[in-house]
Amino acid sequence: MTDMDGVWAALGGDPAVLPRVSTVVRSGVLDARLPVRELARTCVGVCALAAAELGARRAGLAEVPRVRVDDGAVGTAFVSERHLLIDGRAPVNFAPLSRFWRTADGWVRTHANYPHHRERLLSALGVPVGELPDEGVPAVGSALAERSSLEVEEAVCAAGGLAFALRTPKEWAAHEQAAAVRERPLVEWRRWDGAGASRARVFGTGAEVSAPAAGVRVLDLTRVIAGPVATRTLALLGADVLRIDPPGMPEILDQHADTGFGKRSATLDLAADPKAFEALLAQADVVVTGYRPGALDRLGLSPEALVERRPGLVVAQLSAWGTYGPWAGRRGFDSLVQVPTGIAAVEGSLERPGALPAQALDHGTGYLLAAAVLRALTERVDGGGGRVVRLALARTAAWLTDGVEPDPDSPGSGDGRADYDGPEAWLAERDSPLGRLRYARSPVSFEGGPEDWTRPPGVWGADEARWGRVESSRH
Repeated sequence: MTDMDGVWAALGGDPAVLPRVSTVVRSGVLDARLPVRELARTCVGVCALAAAELGARRAGLAEVPRVRVDDGAVGTAFVSERHLLIDGRAPVNFAPLSRFWRTADGWVRTHANYPHHRERLLSALGVPVGELPDEGVPAVGSALAERSSLEVEEAVCAAGGLAFALRTPKEWAAHEQAAAVRERPLVEWRRWDGAGASRARVFGTGAEVSAPAAGVRVLDLTRVIAGPVATRTLALLGADVLRIDPPGMPEILDQHADTGFGKRSATLDLAADPKAFEALLAQADVVVTGYRPGALDRLGLSPEALVERRPGLVVAQLSAWGTYGPWAGRRGFDSLVQVPTGIAAVEGSLERPGALPAQALDHGTGYLLAAAVLRALTERVDGGGGRVVRLALARTAAWLTDGVEPDPDSPGSGDGRADYDGPEAWLAERDSPLGRLRYARSPVSFEGGPEDWTRPPGVWGADEARWGRVESSRH
């Protein structure tokens, strides 16, 4: 069984359609010690196949359109945040305090891109939070050098910050969280087939194959990369995606510009204005969440509660560590998940930790999340009920380290081989409310499918928190 076979089966897909997928293998793309290129190709491949399948079902086609997965397009998209230019300006992907640090006995990696995470990190380390020279780098380095890696990890995480100790694969395998992750499938499914049906017009036939998700309303409650990549992909496929963020917590501009294609962006205080959210939920078909497990539960917005209140709803939940094990409540990002899971040690060493050539856990999980939503929508066409799907970056990491099969050395592998001459063929430019953008085009490609997003990203939070493709006056 190939990686594509196994993941498609995990998504509940019909194996009979797998021969519709062809690949163009290119050397020099996402090179790493671990099989990153193979993971990326598989995640995009199943996502494109799920889109083609849904498009065929809704358009009444007898056969699923052919899917083409090109390593060049995939590799370019997996580092889309690095290719982004805004009026010629390159993005800033990591703040000064988001990096590896030496400790008294090893290494830790921290994440402080958001102001509240920076404050919690500094507070846990006893470093003054005020204006610091060099963004506090010397003071933080001195504080960390005096402590053990595990001591730093526990103290910072307990304070709600983000810091994780470097571990070898063997050390991670012995950890309780690793054991909890291994027990779970790559894609977790729960079905509510008796929960009723959502609006037939959304999941019925009559849609164009180029927009398989046309008419589907998606509430996007995600941030950073993985969740927004999933919803950006659904927007490409025709979904009406409305991203909701808390007021006063703006997304980082460059991240918003990279993942905001095809969407509208609004702010809403879910605790202070629950009626406004309920009005959105009442007409939603999909809800995608990317907050720490339990963070939305206290507002009555757990996946199960959402499905009960909105029969037929598809809820896709993304987390860093999973909803299980001792780290279920911990925050995390791709760069951090690589560190305790042994990836950073494999890609570097204990003397000098390394990193994957892309934030592949984020991007890969994002495409898997979109694929799971598309498969759930296909099942809804056939009259199924609600669905809850769950994915975790740590589970994707376990698949990368222990499950993905590297490409064979034979030059005849794959359906085609070609040279990789750089990303230019998969980059595009367009004007936007944010300025002139250079960006990576989506790698999700199938016969008759969409070529690009219908709209560029707009100003963060500038749209109204209501359904309907209404342009903001501030655009």
